[in-house]
Amino acid sequence: MKTSPAPLQDLSQFRVSADFRGRPAWFVQLWWLAQACLVHPTPQALYGWRRLVLRCFGAKIGKGVILRPSVRITYPWKVTIGDNAWVGDRAELYSLAPITIGANAVVSQDCYLCAGTHDYTKPSFDLVGKPIVVAPQAWVAAGAFVAPGVTVGEGAVVGARSVVLHDVPAGKIVVGNPAKVMKSRR
Repeated sequence: MKTSPAPLQDLSQFRVSADFRGRPAWFVQLWWLAQACLVHPTPQALYGWRRLVLRCFGAKIGKGVILRPSVRITYPWKVTIGDNAWVGDRAELYSLAPITIGANAVVSQDCYLCAGTHDYTKPSFDLVGKPIVVAPQAWVAAGAFVAPGVTVGEGAVVGARSVVLHDVPAGKIVVGNPAKVMKSRR
């Protein structure tokens, strides 16, 4: 009789550890409600209001930060944004692990900063968080994807629609899928 191989993936085994989110489930739900009702429907000009709401939920937001109303943040208590940074329309900060955006950095519209993945080697498909850093004065251009655990170095530029799977050296310009260094910014 032939035996079946062990499953590669058995989602009935999936569990989120009690401390993974960093806050209780009710608080996460409260944030998602606040984001839907107090952040997304606001006029463009209410940057201060959005900064206030995010700070109330534990985000560390610097002075002069520009956050568009359509930005989506999974867990704001895992997000730090430095002074005068910009986060564009429909940018997604999937903050399953800390995401840090440095001072004067730009994360343009439709970018996806993905600080979480799954352990595909385990049938339980465990969640894994890996921090992302967008260093000061870096620019992640429109529609780029930044993978878990990546650091975009100070003053670096990630070209539009690029897929960044590895760290980007400071002052370099990367483009493509996967993103590769093309030249220095200066």
